[in-house]
Amino acid sequence: MQFLGHSKRLILLAEDDIDDKELLENAFEEIDPSWQLVCIPNGRKFIKYLDTIQDVDLPALLILDYNIPELTGVEIVKELNDHARYLAIPKIIWSTSSSPVFKAMSIELGVVDYITKPSDLASFQTVARHMLSFVKE
Repeated sequence: MQFLGHSKRLILLAEDDIDDKELLENAFEEIDPSWQLVCIPNGRKFIKYLDTIQDVDLPALLILDYNIPELTGVEIVKELNDHARYLAIPKIIWSTSSSPVFKAMSIELGVVDYITKPSDLASFQTVARHMLSFVKE
């Protein structure tokens, strides 16, 4: 499903865990079905995909798994910080780890939040609503 011309409805997710991707996708769908979640399971491919998107169609939100193949979520943020076109897009790191060191490092790089992945189904919707709170309408 494409939302051409509706770039504010696109969320780009860097996630290699199918279950986490599907749970988050279902949560966004339940909150507002007009959101399109595109998932890339590899950090390097995530950046390549993002580079192919025209400025007018850039995502409204980037959600990055802390531990993803080839480039971690933090490494993705470091690369994106070098490009002015990505600076205004809110970036969230999420992880199974609740490490204060990981969180501090992520926040220092300019992400809007570091979220520990929920361990129960009900919490995914709460997390998704929190993530959407960073999107500028």
